[in-house]
Amino acid sequence: MKSVQTLLSAKPTLWFLFLFNLAIALAVGFEPVAEGLGLEGVQQIVICLAMALVSMGAGAALLRRRLQLV
Repeated sequence: MKSVQTLLSAKPTLWFLFLFNLAIALAVGFEPVAEGLGLEGVQQIVICLAMALVSMGAGAALLRRRLQLV
């Protein structure tokens, strides 16, 4: 369990989670992309919100880490 926490709190992992999930959330927000993935209505909104929440969580962890170093 300790190794999983270490991996998830690593700076490169947090940057990957932040950028990847932000890109997916933005892409799914556009109708042509969502339609190509077969997402409509509530599914599109839920996926967009879920990815945005993960991205915001990773961004908050990066910001908290940066503020602790200063």
